[in-house]
Amino acid sequence: MTPPSSTASPPPSTATDHQHITASPPPSTATDHQHIAMPPPSTIEAPAADPPSTATPALFATACTCTCTAGLVVIALVVRLLTFVFLLISLIIITTDTVTYDDGFGLELEAKFNDFYAYRYMLSSIVIGFTYTLVQIAFTIFQVSTGNRVGGDTNMAMFHLDFYGDKVISYMLATGAAAGFGLTVDLNRFARNDLDTDFLDKAIAASSLLLVGFLFSAVSSVVSSLALRKKG
Repeated sequence: MTPPSSTASPPPSTATDHQHITASPPPSTATDHQHIAMPPPSTIEAPAADPPSTATPALFATACTCTCTAGLVVIALVVRLLTFVFLLISLIIITTDTVTYDDGFGLELEAKFNDFYAYRYMLSSIVIGFTYTLVQIAFTIFQVSTGNRVGGDTNMAMFHLDFYGDKVISYMLATGAAAGFGLTVDLNRFARNDLDTDFLDKAIAASSLLLVGFLFSAVSSVVSSLALRKKG
């Protein structure tokens, strides 16, 4: 008999003994290995700035224009009212200026303002200026209350009427006041009593008020000139 071999055959190996288990890497996510392409810093463009708007300056200019125009209208109304008041008082004084005196022969004579041509011209200038100013006050009140000029804001005829009308009336008032002052100074040289002095004092007062009315009318002329310039 053949003796059994002393070399024992190795036991059958199992897969778990010699197999090198290679652990698979955990599944990678897109954020681990994916390279997100980013533009270089120099190529990143900042959002374009909006161009400066011209709406705000335009609105500001319009608001300033409206404010200036409204201011001129209010000034014109105040000045015309003052002109009206002074002309009215001057008109009352000159029309009531009369004097009665004795001629030295027992006759009583009455002297009135309309006995002198200079006072007649003075009265005419007052009446014309008074009427013109009253009409302009009505037009200005209409403009203040409605915001629109008589005839429309684009009617240049009304602007020229104010411009030339104020010039003519102011010159007329100035000459009327000068005529009244000149005659009164001449007559004052021949004043004989208190009655004559009272008559001349009233004439001086009327002439002085007419002069003040002329000054306010001259201011109205300046305002109408500014209004025409802004419109033109």
